[in-house]
Amino acid sequence: MKTFNRLLVATILWFCGPTVQAHQSLYQPLPDEVTPQLSATGPQPVGAKTVTVVSAQHPQLFSDQTKSRSLTLEVWYPSASKGDRAVYENVTRSHKKFRIEGQASRNTGIAQGQYPLVILSHGYTGYRHLMFYLGEHLASHGYIVAAIDHTDSTNLEVDFASAPYAGFPSTLYNRARDQQFTLDALTNDEFFAPYIAKGKAGLVGYSMGGYGLLSTLGGCYSFSAEAAARFTGTQEPEQAAALAKRLNTCAAGQNAEAKPDKRWAAGVALAPWGGQNKVLSDTSLNSITTPVLYVAGDQDDISGYDGIRWLFRHTGSAGSQLLTLHNARHNIAGHPAPANARGNELDIGHYYEPAWDTQVLNNITEHFVLAMMNCHIKEHSQDCKMLEVTGDSNQTPQNGKTPEPWAGFDNRYSVGMSMEHK
Repeated sequence: MKTFNRLLVATILWFCGPTVQAHQSLYQPLPDEVTPQLSATGPQPVGAKTVTVVSAQHPQLFSDQTKSRSLTLEVWYPSASKGDRAVYENVTRSHKKFRIEGQASRNTGIAQGQYPLVILSHGYTGYRHLMFYLGEHLASHGYIVAAIDHTDSTNLEVDFASAPYAGFPSTLYNRARDQQFTLDALTNDEFFAPYIAKGKAGLVGYSMGGYGLLSTLGGCYSFSAEAAARFTGTQEPEQAAALAKRLNTCAAGQNAEAKPDKRWAAGVALAPWGGQNKVLSDTSLNSITTPVLYVAGDQDDISGYDGIRWLFRHTGSAGSQLLTLHNARHNIAGHPAPANARGNELDIGHYYEPAWDTQVLNNITEHFVLAMMNCHIKEHSQDCKMLEVTGDSNQTPQNGKTPEPWAGFDNRYSVGMSMEHK
């Protein structure tokens, strides 16, 4: 039971530029006994490649026209060799540049084989590397993993200090569409398609990525004109009604009769947005057949824990479950804060959890996401058992006896969680 064998180099070397820093590692090595079993790095070396995919005739929210929409993806995959470490360059919400060193090797060849595809979808705002630890982790266990830079919704594109909601209308309209398009584009990509296993794929969405996931898996949006006006900033009632009609699609941008792509075999919704405002219809959620693991902090004040519980209660698929992280707020999915995000609340507030260590949260995410993918995509029965945990994880003594820890966790190291099943 070991985390990704990442080495934290504590000394940060700064360049001469005012906000540019040398690449930094974010994780400390931990012994197997304190980390979940499925957070251990897999046997395969990992490669990383940046690619661009283009939706040539993409519909628009504010007009009847179609335009091209470009998405930048980071793709991790089982690698045939090791090479130079990948460095992931991003900016904080106040646009401070930072560089993170990963464990993957940049632009190596793919190891021979067929690997299921998993899509990672960030929140608002975010960037494709926000869950790089998870992309690398899944790839080391035999998956091809594509993380999306959702155009109009990234830290780089949004001035969060002065116009924080500028990209939100696009996020509402495009998140599910981007997820489905990425699946379609990569399964037809000249470089990756020969290595992608046909039949089953997985989807992981954080916050607004989780909002998109629920539509991609078959849910239907149900914005009222008032909600459309509130979340798009539209003032005219007639335009708000028209926007609500455009937003109210099903199965990643389709009409109400459309069915979701049958390839989606597993979903993980990390702190998904939308339930607190009930912008998805409960009847459509009940029609979802893909198993969904919800993960939520019971102190989430962005998506709202009660709203996430509402989504979970109405999701109809057998095998769906809710993992609650007690005393966690909303920042349960991203990597630890880079050094130069620690100087102000605007930046650190995108990463920091008051009561949880981010590395611990990342280890838990690695464990349960891999369990979901291995169980429902690869059909590994031994990993399905990791999902069968239930109730409180704390091993609180009962009648003088201490309960066994959750499957996949060592004694004393499975605290702070609870699991519910459909």
